[in-house]
Amino acid sequence: MSESSNKSPNKDSGRNPQPERFQPKVLLIWLVIITAIIALWYSMPGAGSNQRQLSVSELIMAVNEGAVNQDSGVMKPDPTLGKEGYIVTGEMRNPKFDPDDINSKEPKLVPFRVEGRLTESDFLLLREVVAERRSSTALQEILVSFLPFLLIIGLLYFLFVRQLKNAGRGAMSFGKSKAKMLTREKDSITFKDVAGCDEAKEEVSEVVDFLRDPKKFQRIGGRIPKGVLMVGPPGTGKTLLAKAVAGEADVPFFTISGSDFVEMFVGVGAARVRDMFEQGRKSAPCIVFIDEIDAVGRQRGAGLGGGNDEREQTLNSLLVEMDGFDGHEGVIIIAATNRPDVLDNALLRPGRFDRQVTIDLPDLNGRHEILLVHAKKIALDESVELEHVARNTPGFSGADLANLLNEGALIAARYNKKVVEMQDLDEARDKISFGRERRRLMDDEDRKITAYHEAGHALVQAVVDDGHLPVHKVTIIPRGQSLGSTMFMPKKDVLNHSKRRLLNQVCCGMGGRAAEEIVMGDITSGASGDIRMVTKTARHMVCDWGMTELGPVAYGENKDHIFLGQEIERSQNYSEQTAQKIDTAIHDIVEEQYHRSLEILNKHRKELDVCAEALLEHETIDGKHVLEILEFGEMRSPVIKREIVSENAQGSEGDGVEGSAAEEDNKNSDKGELAGEDTPVGAPA
Repeated sequence: MSESSNKSPNKDSGRNPQPERFQPKVLLIWLVIITAIIALWYSMPGAGSNQRQLSVSELIMAVNEGAVNQDSGVMKPDPTLGKEGYIVTGEMRNPKFDPDDINSKEPKLVPFRVEGRLTESDFLLLREVVAERRSSTALQEILVSFLPFLLIIGLLYFLFVRQLKNAGRGAMSFGKSKAKMLTREKDSITFKDVAGCDEAKEEVSEVVDFLRDPKKFQRIGGRIPKGVLMVGPPGTGKTLLAKAVAGEADVPFFTISGSDFVEMFVGVGAARVRDMFEQGRKSAPCIVFIDEIDAVGRQRGAGLGGGNDEREQTLNSLLVEMDGFDGHEGVIIIAATNRPDVLDNALLRPGRFDRQVTIDLPDLNGRHEILLVHAKKIALDESVELEHVARNTPGFSGADLANLLNEGALIAARYNKKVVEMQDLDEARDKISFGRERRRLMDDEDRKITAYHEAGHALVQAVVDDGHLPVHKVTIIPRGQSLGSTMFMPKKDVLNHSKRRLLNQVCCGMGGRAAEEIVMGDITSGASGDIRMVTKTARHMVCDWGMTELGPVAYGENKDHIFLGQEIERSQNYSEQTAQKIDTAIHDIVEEQYHRSLEILNKHRKELDVCAEALLEHETIDGKHVLEILEFGEMRSPVIKREIVSENAQGSEGDGVEGSAAEEDNKNSDKGELAGEDTPVGAPA
């Protein structure tokens, strides 16, 4: 943003009036009150205390005896007592006070007051021990008389009148917009700092170019888009791209969240929308960014009873301001959301949001570019290959990749390293995908079952894989909710699912259960997550992808919930006979691949034992070790094992929760990885 825009008179119009932290009027009122209290106190010394009323002769006697405190005496003329009338106040020694008695509660000095006429000799004597004050008694009387009333009036004004004024001002500010104008900072974000979404940058940069040089587009009849809606999964960089627009644009940039329109008072949201556009018109041309617009732009009439009237009023006001009779020339709306499916159709039409910019999860090249951007602030070792890291992180968003490098730096610092090495990034990836390693206390039987379970997954995948999804790592160290994991590293991003590879995936998923049955002669509940995963895959093959004898027909369609707007139920639009055929087809797919995995493991029984023994010995082996066992019958490469920094992450048996196993398993399968042990062995299925 240019300096001219920062110094424009409309700069403050885009901001809410902030309360002053320093108010001179309030400070002045308090100074007057404190000064009046001090003056009243000194004008009436000893007021409120137990004074002794003395005569002039008693005072003269006390002065001769040295009983009067010379630092406390005050002598003032009093015309009401005559020409020689004086009032003397001060403190004198208490005759009841016993200095030898430690428990004596009597004060050492007591105040006194003397009113009377003083002779010249008495006046000269008393003037030596008390201070003479010759101020105007009339002014003193006025202060003493009216000061309490002034104090009461001042307090009432400060407590009530000012509070009522502030309350009225606050009530009138409810309808003010909370949009904030961003200024060009020293380290502002530009398009160079945004990677992995080149198409989205081009779409948004055209808006910036139009604001900089509108005649370039107007000469051929083009008009500026009124609104740009950025949609995409969380963490893909929608808000970051908006910050880059703010850094690149040479016009005022206002930002506001969708939740800022929501208020406890009726009509406030609509008023804030109107005020926001009014501020934008004063600063036109300008850009207004609304983050999480789904907070106010949800479908009208959704839910039981017709929806929320207050929210709909806010949405109606937004619709009118974006494209109504008045129009908003020069005000461009950029909005971001990760729930475009719940937005109202009237909000999405051209004329309001002319463009919908989709910012999806980055591909291989996008992940590499994002890693290069975030790696500038990380001290990486020369051996680190960011391209390998990008290939090993399918399904990661930009925020995930930034977190990956940060976790790698934290892990390297934990091991007292000066640079981040490749194994640190691998450990950070496993920590993000599966959770941190937990040294759970497991007996020999549980470790043996887990080792054969993971070995079954790894060997079956190594046999059936066609080079598309090789085994990356196998471990029996608990991570998250799993007792062990078998991880894969895809050669490329998965855009399409072929039937052959899906069947291989189901076969690999049943490899753990098959290994348990072959070796132990029994089965456990450890394969519960695998069963849920392969069942879900088989159901997709039958109902959604038409990969069975039932033909290319979609059985069941997704239905949004009437309240939540989430895909949580599937409507049954087929007969009971078709439902039986679907169940049979799903069962046949899983059963056939289970028997296929049994045949593979029976054929490679010796390799299964070798792989399991290697896992029991080393706990973690790489994919190359699995291939060496298949080819040579033994491991020929050394196993690089990292020492554990601390044992604070130890857990106890039975910490796993079976209810979350399916979600973790599905998440891993989407990233080309398979969690082989999602629940504690022996937990009820």
